[in-house]
Amino acid sequence: MATTPRLAVIIPAYNESERILPTLERLAEYFSTVDYTWKVVVISDGSKDNTGEIVNQFATNNPGFELNEYHPNRGKGYAVRKGMIEQDADFILFSDADLAAPIEEIEKLWPKIEAGDDIAIGSRPLKDSNLEIRQPWYREFLGRAFNTAVQLMAVRGIKDTQCGFKLFRRDVARDVFSRCKLDGFGFDFESLMIARDLNYEIAEVPIRWSHQEGSKVVLMRDGPRMLGELVRLRTWGKKGRLKLRHEP
Repeated sequence: MATTPRLAVIIPAYNESERILPTLERLAEYFSTVDYTWKVVVISDGSKDNTGEIVNQFATNNPGFELNEYHPNRGKGYAVRKGMIEQDADFILFSDADLAAPIEEIEKLWPKIEAGDDIAIGSRPLKDSNLEIRQPWYREFLGRAFNTAVQLMAVRGIKDTQCGFKLFRRDVARDVFSRCKLDGFGFDFESLMIARDLNYEIAEVPIRWSHQEGSKVVLMRDGPRMLGELVRLRTWGKKGRLKLRHEP
């Protein structure tokens, strides 16, 4: 019987053919140095380029890597939710495809989980975080403004809900993401809001992070949409947020 890996890394990807291969190579390099079992799953969210072909070819020669591909595009929230619910590993890390937070930063998350926290998340605004390459000023300004709204309406005390580097215990991941309903970029604050509703402990951890060009978030389109989703989540109330989602 196959043993359950200690860690599964979920990489949502939409049209990432230009940067997915360097990401996979870096992950393979890092995990060759660890002393625990692992797997990396790239979830191609209806990609229209050859992202899936690149991942499949890499996985053929690199055990531990695999592709989960579907069509049409459903949104980043759907992709992450699918990975979090389906993967069978003791712990599940969600990481962005650009590795803006380098994979070795997981070493800063493990101590929080081992100390008893249920979720450990990378957080860019913390004093000890190292932002090697910052976002353009307007993205950083709007990001901080948006997170202020998130704190006021959803998860007080958490300074960075949107950083794409979050580690969950398996049982917590399934409990939280089986209730998530947002298919778009609002899934980050939705999952943390539900985790708070369920009384899970969330630890914010300072990390090293570098802005990468090529973000799929279009501020003028996705910003208002995410604010609307935030209002909707608040309007649903705790009872509405905690209803299980039934996938089509």
